[in-house]
Amino acid sequence: MSASPEPVVVIVPGLRDHVAEHWQTLLAERLAESGRTVHTVPPLTEDGLSREARVAVLDKVVAEAEGPVVLVAHSAGVITTVHWAQGSTAQVRGALLVTPPDFDTPLPEGYPTPEVLGENGWTPVPRTPLPFPSVVAASANDPLGSTERVAALAADWGAALVELCEVGHLNPASGYGSWPRAEELLSDLEAG
Repeated sequence: MSASPEPVVVIVPGLRDHVAEHWQTLLAERLAESGRTVHTVPPLTEDGLSREARVAVLDKVVAEAEGPVVLVAHSAGVITTVHWAQGSTAQVRGALLVTPPDFDTPLPEGYPTPEVLGENGWTPVPRTPLPFPSVVAASANDPLGSTERVAALAADWGAALVELCEVGHLNPASGYGSWPRAEELLSDLEAG
């Protein structure tokens, strides 16, 4: 009996899309260098704030992966993934969902308001269990989502919760580029 194929890693960025110094970009590069197949959801050139457009492009990337996938989502990419999962029948081995924002409360200045998020289809955020194993990585001092609110999302989604201490929003603005723990969490998720 042969081992099941290694899943394709699908990187799902947040609303700010691709940042060269972001841990997701660096993770994708490291995984590709090690021989893994990695696909990154491309940035939208139109309708960048449209949840529907982001779900559609994620669906296209997963469909092109040809086989099982494991998702690595950050920030609004987590919310994209959760919306996408509501209607997908794709073969997903698991999802690493890192620092999801709490779209039910106002975000800091410079981010979309609850009204804008609602108009663009982001709310309400689905709260039903995900149809695949998942891990939510939460920061103790994330300005986009309190630990309590993110823990409630993880519980509703049926996801394991990993508390990361104080890492902000785990992005370059919080002082994070490379984040080696992502590979550890991804390996644990894939191992079951």
